[in-house]
Amino acid sequence: MDVHGASLVAPPSPAPPMLSIDTSRRVAASGEFADEPLSPISQMFNDLYIIAVVGLAAPIDVEPARAGLEVTLVRHPRFSSIRVKDGGEPRWVRTTVNLDDHIIFPDLDAAAIAADPDKALEDYVSSLSTLPMDQSRPLWELHVLDFPTSEAASAVVFRLSHALGDGVSLISLLLACTRSAADPTALPAMPPPPPAYGGASPATLAAWWWALLYCVVLAWHTVVDVVRFVALAMGLVRDPRTVFTGVKGVEFRRKRFVSRGLSLDDVKHVKNALGCTVNDVLVGVTSAALSRYYFRKSDDHATRKGVCLRSLLMVNVRSTPGIQELAHMMESSKQNDVNWGNKIGQIILPFHIAMYDDPIEYVKIAKKIVNRKKHSLEVFFTHGIGKRVTKLLGVKVSGAIFQRMITNTTMPFSNMVGPVEQVEFYGHQVVYIAPSVCGHPSALTIQWQSYANTIRVVLAVDDAQFPDCHQLLDDFGESLKLIKDAASMT
Repeated sequence: MDVHGASLVAPPSPAPPMLSIDTSRRVAASGEFADEPLSPISQMFNDLYIIAVVGLAAPIDVEPARAGLEVTLVRHPRFSSIRVKDGGEPRWVRTTVNLDDHIIFPDLDAAAIAADPDKALEDYVSSLSTLPMDQSRPLWELHVLDFPTSEAASAVVFRLSHALGDGVSLISLLLACTRSAADPTALPAMPPPPPAYGGASPATLAAWWWALLYCVVLAWHTVVDVVRFVALAMGLVRDPRTVFTGVKGVEFRRKRFVSRGLSLDDVKHVKNALGCTVNDVLVGVTSAALSRYYFRKSDDHATRKGVCLRSLLMVNVRSTPGIQELAHMMESSKQNDVNWGNKIGQIILPFHIAMYDDPIEYVKIAKKIVNRKKHSLEVFFTHGIGKRVTKLLGVKVSGAIFQRMITNTTMPFSNMVGPVEQVEFYGHQVVYIAPSVCGHPSALTIQWQSYANTIRVVLAVDDAQFPDCHQLLDDFGESLKLIKDAASMT
């Protein structure tokens, strides 16, 4: 199968425009999701897609999976609603779901699968990045790839419109469809949330002074971060062009999704040795890997002169529902008290691209950057700014500003927490989970996803710009190894 040739599957007919129907008389029962307008963020995210590859330990038994979807995912209001126009305003309206429209069994080249099954899987998932989604149906698909690869006996690929919700909530929803491999009746165990910050008791005058100082620092950092954010949004500053910068129109180009599982125990070893967090280590490993790739591809070997690149982190400021709440929502098909939807703020996270004699330096710098971001209310202010701009100037203007923000930075970056134990997907043991996103103007997107004792780095890259994307994956593995070895000597 040629990566740059024809699509592996026949493209669907052009997506019809949103339906126009009268929904004014629809009234929801108590506790159920009423028809509701799309939020401005959901309207902006309609052309973005979350693609999650789930590797399974056995060939797929379709009937149990189909029956499981009927009583879980299909019952979620967003997964059983279509977008319609109601007096010109896009709305979510409940509809009947035909699973045959959403479970897809692609007809792939058997010879290509036999020759290189890993590439066959990659090529098919890559083809999904440029296929439109039928707007007359609920905006999700499940693609079944029932052939073995080097890592799994089979795989399923979820393709979801980002308009359905933020990435963390959608991946949490998919995890709510799984069960513990040790106890198929139980939901998977998730790691406990990080402990809440517990400052000194304000019983003493010194404690009051420390609290006042903290508020001053918090306010100063917030002002600085918001000014930098506005400067990026207005195009007053932007990242320098590097080997990671996408070309104009990169959002429409084909993306390739590649991933590599690394040892979570190795990450925790570095964390404990350096007294930092798992997230600090992952940011440091990312900086180290990007630096290796950058200096290999550039001409700065002699001077080791580096650059500072920015990442745009999308953060949902709404409290994310837990998988227990999501599972109950799907069982009852009612909203109850579960909040859902895109309520997004942004954080600008710098990555320093440089060569250091001591690999630990990447993690030390990452720790300083992340700690600095913890003492800022940037995400709440950027959410408020976006909300006010959308209200005053409309979705088109705010969407253009959002696109400019992504264009002026280098890459989206995120880290998502998964189950701490092995889980099953409708009776199929899960080997790995590899989520990513496409449709935005970036040539490189970096996603970390934990699962059991593995942390997986997932890259979404411009297929033409990164023909050596597997070498970039190697850089992540080698960077973690070097940092772990150096941490072991401290």
